[in-house]
Amino acid sequence: MAAQQDEGESKTLLERLGDVFSSAPENRHGVMEMLREAEEKDIFDVEALNMMFGALQVSDLSVRDVLIPRPQLKCVGVDQPPEALLPMLIEAKHSRFPVIGDDEDDIRGVLHAKDLLPLVINGGLSSFDIKDYMRAAAVVPESMRLNALLKEFRSSRQHMALVVDEYGHTSGAVTIEDVLEQIVGDIEDEHDVNEENFVNPVGDETYNIKAHMPLDDFNEYFGTVLEDDEVETVGGLVMRHLGHVPEQDEHVDMGPLQFTVLNAESRRVRLLRLELRPADGSAD
Repeated sequence: MAAQQDEGESKTLLERLGDVFSSAPENRHGVMEMLREAEEKDIFDVEALNMMFGALQVSDLSVRDVLIPRPQLKCVGVDQPPEALLPMLIEAKHSRFPVIGDDEDDIRGVLHAKDLLPLVINGGLSSFDIKDYMRAAAVVPESMRLNALLKEFRSSRQHMALVVDEYGHTSGAVTIEDVLEQIVGDIEDEHDVNEENFVNPVGDETYNIKAHMPLDDFNEYFGTVLEDDEVETVGGLVMRHLGHVPEQDEHVDMGPLQFTVLNAESRRVRLLRLELRPADGSAD
């Protein structure tokens, strides 16, 4: 028995993975089940498993699923004077701002807040012209897959892209952080306090919801009365209704609300699609 234990402990990670993947999975579901088995055998931890799940699912998501909606964008005007520009940049606390002309469909470029620091320090704002400091804007379609967008970000060394719909109208913006969150989970910083960031309208009565959105905030936003003494988030409520950790594309109905899982880890939900339907549940 001791010899068998020593032999098992001396196996390399690749050898232990080979034991788990002794037979080739037939589909992605089979891959995910084998990854779960590997985690249960302590070949890697649950955080690594969750990142693998996120990486597998990211190709099924499009820019439309994770973008920052147009109403939430903080844009600056191409002719905006510094005395009006600086207070807005300070209040927004963002690092990059779309630069627009006549309206939000007239994208001129992107302004990096850090580029203004030398001017503020050295007193050069009197001759400031935003056109001298804005950079070229990356523009991507709503339908672009996240794996393709991540590749684009890496090759172009951009961290943000403006998103347009099929008619060329600005839908919003997407950042590299929005993509990485689908792989590694939510990346919180000291400025992530706006509850509107939980909700992304993607169509008529259709929204993408971050699963960790508190139920109280959800009820306030949508005028609903969802409640459960056992859970505090929308994702937790969906799991309670299903009775298990859901997989991608599973859905649950709660009256006129239909939740569909867009992205899930091994132990919790990350992203949900919400469709608001008539109270009788009909599609019309």
